[in-house]
Amino acid sequence: MPEPATTSADSDQPEVDSAPSQDAGVDSASIDVHKRVEAVLLTSERALSTARLGLATDAVAADIESAIEQLNDAYESGGHVIRVRRVAGGWRMQTTPEVANVLEQAAERRTQHKLSPAALETLSIIAYRQPVMRAEVEAIRGVACGEVLRGLMERRLLRISGRAEELGRPMLYGTTRDFLRIFGLGSLDDLPEVEGLARRRSISDKVATGDDSPEEATNAVAGPEQGTVVHADAEPVDVADDGTNTTSVG
Repeated sequence: MPEPATTSADSDQPEVDSAPSQDAGVDSASIDVHKRVEAVLLTSERALSTARLGLATDAVAADIESAIEQLNDAYESGGHVIRVRRVAGGWRMQTTPEVANVLEQAAERRTQHKLSPAALETLSIIAYRQPVMRAEVEAIRGVACGEVLRGLMERRLLRISGRAEELGRPMLYGTTRDFLRIFGLGSLDDLPEVEGLARRRSISDKVATGDDSPEEATNAVAGPEQGTVVHADAEPVDVADDGTNTTSVG
């Protein structure tokens, strides 16, 4: 998997918390779109979709994309290390790779915990094989991974994406939007090719492209047992199993 991207802010919803301004009474419509977009992105905690940016800035999609291009041109021509990038299906401010070492040094001043090798291995398997049952992950790794799964879910890197149509209806695991954000991925399609880990395509992808029949598509994501399907409406639940210990993401 790619190294986590260096970012500056993180939001699915605009959560503006700016200081009071003397110009607070100015009509937002009189402010240039690129300034509105910049302000919202700067104060957002996560990536914002074009639609959400439109709601927050009262601008149409074409104007927002033009504003983002204008901002990036200004950042580059001005020698700034900030860019607006598409991440996890939305837009987010990020730093350029040239200052990665600077930020790493600054981060060393804080107490940080990285994912253990077992956690990274488990996360990689699920990222490429999702939706996947715990039994399949353990079959690939050869060890129990209940505690590892719990730790990854606590860090919001994994979620319960549904339940399998098998005896006992075991849970199916998948990655989260935070996973995409932390590793700097726009979507799962951006996962690099790894020998022995080919990313599964979803049932809807296979049926929509006509590659397989619905039955074949269902079996394609089933794992070792036939007929595993995803229930998209399943609520996340806690994992309570034993396994190896893990640490957290800084």
